[in-house]
Amino acid sequence: MVQLTAGSCYRLHHATVEEEEIFNTPHTIQFLSIKKVNAGASGAAPDRFRVIMSDGVYFIQAMLATQLNSMVNDNTIGKHTIAVVEKLTCNYVQEKRLIIILALRILEQSLEKIGDPKNITDAPPPTDSSPTSTIHPSAPGSSSTTSTAQHRSSNASSRQQPSVPPPDKSGRGPIFPIEGLSPYQSNWTIKARVTQKSEIREWSNMRGEGKLFNVTLMDESGEIRGTAFNLAVEELYPKLEEGKVYYISKARVNLAKKKFSNLNNDYELSFERHTEVEECLETANVPMIKYNFVALSGLEDIPKDSTCDIIGIVKEASDVTEIVSKQQNRTIPKRELTLVDKSGFSVRLTLWGKQAEQFSAPDAPVIAFKGVKVGDFGGRSLSMISSSTMTINPDIDDCYALRGWYDSTGAGQSFQAHANTGGGGGGGLTGGFNRAEMRSINEVKEAQLGSSDKADYFSTRATIMHIKSDNISYPACQTPSCNKKVIEMGGNWKCEKCDKSFPSPDHRYIMSLAVADWSGQAWLQGFNDVGVAVFGMPANELVDIKERDDAKYNIILHKANCKTYNFACRAKQDDYNGQPRTRYGITRISPLNYKEEAMALRDLLHTAWAR
Repeated sequence: MVQLTAGSCYRLHHATVEEEEIFNTPHTIQFLSIKKVNAGASGAAPDRFRVIMSDGVYFIQAMLATQLNSMVNDNTIGKHTIAVVEKLTCNYVQEKRLIIILALRILEQSLEKIGDPKNITDAPPPTDSSPTSTIHPSAPGSSSTTSTAQHRSSNASSRQQPSVPPPDKSGRGPIFPIEGLSPYQSNWTIKARVTQKSEIREWSNMRGEGKLFNVTLMDESGEIRGTAFNLAVEELYPKLEEGKVYYISKARVNLAKKKFSNLNNDYELSFERHTEVEECLETANVPMIKYNFVALSGLEDIPKDSTCDIIGIVKEASDVTEIVSKQQNRTIPKRELTLVDKSGFSVRLTLWGKQAEQFSAPDAPVIAFKGVKVGDFGGRSLSMISSSTMTINPDIDDCYALRGWYDSTGAGQSFQAHANTGGGGGGGLTGGFNRAEMRSINEVKEAQLGSSDKADYFSTRATIMHIKSDNISYPACQTPSCNKKVIEMGGNWKCEKCDKSFPSPDHRYIMSLAVADWSGQAWLQGFNDVGVAVFGMPANELVDIKERDDAKYNIILHKANCKTYNFACRAKQDDYNGQPRTRYGITRISPLNYKEEAMALRDLLHTAWAR
């Protein structure tokens, strides 16, 4: 029999921040509802979920910490789930109490609500004999409840003690999780590891000049960026070292400036002269860097200017060169690394400044990168930024697996680079479908995307109305990753780039599609991956059908019409017969996933647009 902890909602609703025990004591509760309160967009804050939790007598509102989002997304928790909430915190936002669930453990899923819980607003204090609602396993889903006497003395022995140290003699406040920090709190201390520390940078503008540095701090609940300015730089820069754990207090909590940070945190810390930093030698429960690695082949799915974590072998490292920064009016050292991994792809990654000058990596080391910026130069490229970190030969399983693969077979393998889609033989696709920035065809044209000197990117959903059937493919080189057009010479097909001849070409699609949505029509240009997605077969096979059976070929083209896709596109101006025109190139095409589309429409109903 599972018992809900009677009195939990009342005590949590009326607890003060100083009552630390109530927030670290386990509470057995039932979720009555879970609702997304914002939709995280690319580069913006993560999704946040509001929950209604009940102890069988009363119910209150709370928020899930973002590290628990996956439990909602994969339906681990849902309506009527019974769980043990193992750790909470409490924020005060505009004088309102906000309870945040930091850790929980699932007990079971129920079909019915337990008891008849009431809103906590007008609740009287619970007594020692307050009823505890129960549900019997022998009758799953039963809505009937029983009352049992619950004594705080019997419950106290099973309570988990706080896992953080008490205040010390210097007046350190209770240890707060990073996820629980907000501008409305004071007298807090975090215990966190420095996972990244920048160089000291100087700045100068119309308001004056100064210097700053920043660090990334991590604990088991999340990450936060901390920045020190001017006098605080001199005080704190020598104290903070990458990889070490510190107690940090008396810093100011501000809203995060998202253009300077890629961390999933709405807040950041500002270090001041009175900020206290003390090294902590007890590093248990403070994680090292957390990675979410993306295979190099998957960089095509990462939008430009976003960040990602990768791990790869350094196959080549260029010499240090310099570029002149027009913005900073100085030269900046740079070095390019060529990274490869088991996906069979390679990518260029740029190091800057002292990191470029001091880099030394003999014997093709494994390097793990966190938070590197994705660019579209040459198809896909990567670059270190101020918040990025790199670890050479890290002590993690991914490193050992990559090392073993490269030493056994990878060193002699050839790798494919991410190619641009602008040329006639474009290979890999760049960009990704961004639902949050989807535009209609008419909006694209009215905004005159692609009319400036640089390319513009957009996403749209449209239906294929017509496919140009002439010149639907071109004969390409059979050398992997070359894809250049070959010329027939004396019965063979020659590639001038590779200086090789082949008995037959490898045909690749070159597509011109007339598409339409409710607002208008446009012509989109695509290459091989687009043709494979539209026809469901390689170009060699379709060319063979065209040569053997023209009627069958026309039927295949006809069946490809009237199908709807999500398109990620690149708008760029070029010249045609001396006249400027805007071309829309397809960087990614995806057939509709109707479940996903329905869920997106459902989520739209919970946004401000639908209110």
